[in-house]
Amino acid sequence: MTPTISRRGFCLGALVSAAARTAHAADLSGVTLRVGDQVGFNQAKLKAAGLLNDVPYKIEWSVFPAAVNLHEALKAGAIDVGASNDSPMVSAFAGGSTAVAVSAWASGGRGTSLLVPKNSPIQTIADLRGKTICPTTRGSVAHFLTVGVLKQAGIPLDAVNLAFLNPIDAGAAFAAGSIDAWATWSLYAARARGQLGARILHDGKGINSGYVVNAAAPEAVADPGKRAAIADFSNRLDRGYEWSRANPAAHKAWYKTFSRQDDDIVAELYQDEIANRRLAIDDAFLARLRLTYETWVSIGVLKPGLDLEAHVFRGLAAG
Repeated sequence: MTPTISRRGFCLGALVSAAARTAHAADLSGVTLRVGDQVGFNQAKLKAAGLLNDVPYKIEWSVFPAAVNLHEALKAGAIDVGASNDSPMVSAFAGGSTAVAVSAWASGGRGTSLLVPKNSPIQTIADLRGKTICPTTRGSVAHFLTVGVLKQAGIPLDAVNLAFLNPIDAGAAFAAGSIDAWATWSLYAARARGQLGARILHDGKGINSGYVVNAAAPEAVADPGKRAAIADFSNRLDRGYEWSRANPAAHKAWYKTFSRQDDDIVAELYQDEIANRRLAIDDAFLARLRLTYETWVSIGVLKPGLDLEAHVFRGLAAG
């Protein structure tokens, strides 16, 4: 059953039958879909895969350094759709964003790591007591990993110093030795490992969801043309994962150029990428969002009372 969303005076539940139409079944030549993209990854990959050659609508790309910036733009109405992990998305919902989750993929928890410098005396999670850890931005997937790792090891949050920094500043602090450990993701983790020789203290599996979730502005979902474009764009992202699985050499060659990392790092990150499989936007997906939210509430990052059901749209056409 598709939820009803009426925060801004319209009902999305009544639009499900229209959402079943594919992008190519309608004339989308007049549609411009404003897409938020972290570090330009999705645009670069879809271009490399040839998946931007026949788009029946215009894509207006906006590049952001992190999910928090992407969700600020989504909340402000500057973009129509953008992908992030579920952790910053839920944080954005709790912060007043009216966006809704429309499509998602899961990698089994891969993609985010807790790093230490290559010559650090820190060898285990227990060694983090009394140390300064940068979880990158507050409410991020890296923050979620940091909280989970410490909880798993029985280390209270007040036994460490958490230093929140944007990814660029965090990378500089890590390189300068100003922080003892850094939780980060994707390209930032790759660069720290490739350029600085950073070691992985924890790879996120067993703690993070590994979700990649497209969230969209409710106005975009309510618009038939943009909704069809969002469905088509989501399907292109899915075909992008299929391209990576089917073309390992081409993917690695593209990502080596994009990330400027050596073959070993690229090969490892390739495994993170191809692990992604599309999820149904269903009760199980909603349950995982609630787990993420309840974790934030339990440590006082977010306040209780958020209706997550109102932030999930189940009617996007897929396939």
